[in-house]
Amino acid sequence: MAQARGNTRQRIQNVALELFAEQGYEKTSLREIAERLDVTKAALYYHFKTKEDILVGIFQDLTRPMDELIAWAREQPHTLETKREVLRRYQAALLAAAPLFRFMQDNQAAVRELSVGLTFKERMLALNDLLQDPDSPMTDKVRCVSALFTLHAGTFFLHNHFEGDPEDKREAVLEVALDLIEQAQKGR
Repeated sequence: MAQARGNTRQRIQNVALELFAEQGYEKTSLREIAERLDVTKAALYYHFKTKEDILVGIFQDLTRPMDELIAWAREQPHTLETKREVLRRYQAALLAAAPLFRFMQDNQAAVRELSVGLTFKERMLALNDLLQDPDSPMTDKVRCVSALFTLHAGTFFLHNHFEGDPEDKREAVLEVALDLIEQAQKGR
């Protein structure tokens, strides 16, 4: 029974994320999610009381690798190789959670008002702290932030707006992000 319940919960999250992406978070109702699943609203309420509860569940599941990455990196020496590995692993986490990040990009105003927006911002600040050295000049701090945002922009912008092999695009984005972090390290 627990397995079936887990599958239902996952189905709800998948359908909700599809609808949020199609229509926007604000324009999607619990009724529409239930209808798409062909279940009653009562069945939906058994698993989630609100849309935000669904989104929080999606967010927790898909961002767990980010939390694991941050915990891992905090235990590593603050070296260039650790920073490179943070970027490699972060890119993998972004790709694994692509539907969530596309939703967040398309629904920035709504996400900012929800608890997931704040917790995502905290994760980004933590990742940034892991890449930067406190005594670095401003130019190198900007390079570190830019490395993170290169992964975001490259992962989602290139995916939709540039022709070419997805693996080639992924490698190019990572190469640019790694180059930025290496330049920041040289500036020290």
